Amino acid sequence: MGFNCGIVGLPNVGKSTLFNALTATAQAQAANYPFCTIEPNVGIVAVPDARLERIAALAKSPKVIPTQLEFVDIAGLVRGASKGEGLGNRFLANIRQVDAICHVLRCFESGDVTHVAGDIDAVRDAETVETELMLADLESLERRQEAAIKRARGGDKEAKAALKAIEPALAALRDGRAARTLAVSDTLRPALDALQLLTAKPVLYVCNVDEDAAASGNADSARIAELAAREGAEAVVISAAIEAEVAALDDAGERADYLASLGLEESGLDKVIRAGYALLDLVTFFTAGPKEARAWTVRRGTPAPEAAGQVHTDMQRGFIRAETIAFDDFVACGGEQGAKDAGRMRQEGKDYVVQDGDVMLFRFNV
Repeated sequence: MGFNCGIVGLPNVGKSTLFNALTATAQAQAANYPFCTIEPNVGIVAVPDARLERIAALAKSPKVIPTQLEFVDIAGLVRGASKGEGLGNRFLANIRQVDAICHVLRCFESGDVTHVAGDIDAVRDAETVETELMLADLESLERRQEAAIKRARGGDKEAKAALKAIEPALAALRDGRAARTLAVSDTLRPALDALQLLTAKPVLYVCNVDEDAAASGNADSARIAELAAREGAEAVVISAAIEAEVAALDDAGERADYLASLGLEESGLDKVIRAGYALLDLVTFFTAGPKEARAWTVRRGTPAPEAAGQVHTDMQRGFIRAETIAFDDFVACGGEQGAKDAGRMRQEGKDYVVQDGDVMLFRFNV
């Protein structure tokens, strides 16, 4: 199961610098786990998770494979994209394919780097992109509404169900609110998701600051944090310039020392990766044995058989049970056998919902 974040932004905000740093980081990680670049504008990176190394050490697993997240560098946007300006149609089509939006915003001044609007205003830039996405959604929904009303009058049940999602979404967009701000019931959620609205996608604002503000942010990033809080989005602060420097260092120790010299405990890229992972409402479960320890990604709320299917389709098809140990118990008991002896291994059936940090062994028969 692949999950991806599309990196978007106006020209000259640091979008490409961020993506290049992400890609370089992924290539540096390649010695430790399988890595591939699907296309020049797509990179896959490991999700940092200290738990995996602990599990591998206790399970004496010689191979360690982290879970991964895909980042897509999407063509830049200009005002009028919803009407086809610039690479508008391509931009909107690419956005529609991703699970979440990673929106890079320029929060630094520089005489060497011009801004398309002539000055720095991160909130305005965020609203520019959001407006284009809302206009595209609005145009799409108005066409769908007209067609659905005609079919509903003829007794089409699917059209009636679609209208229940279209109408509140249209009302929100006309009021200047993104579709993701809608409070939607569980029964209506599938119909809303089926509309594939651009503004329904979760958003992570990445505030690109200068090096001096990398540790604490600045006034511009603070305004974006407030905007994100109002929207129910997420925001992180990074310096793309620092990330490029970090990515150029091959040795992990050198990278850590360089970050420490700047007062940073971790790289901004690690923050972006983890925030993107959280934004998609993903959880991690682990498998561990004499060959390898591995982290796996599933949506929160995933039942055990579906999680087993991530490991191998046969495991889902012939699922019997999942022998499950919580991460804290796995560590406290010194591994699988200790947890079993202490009665901390649980036998979970088909209705069990996977929890973040579960260490699982799937029993199956096909």
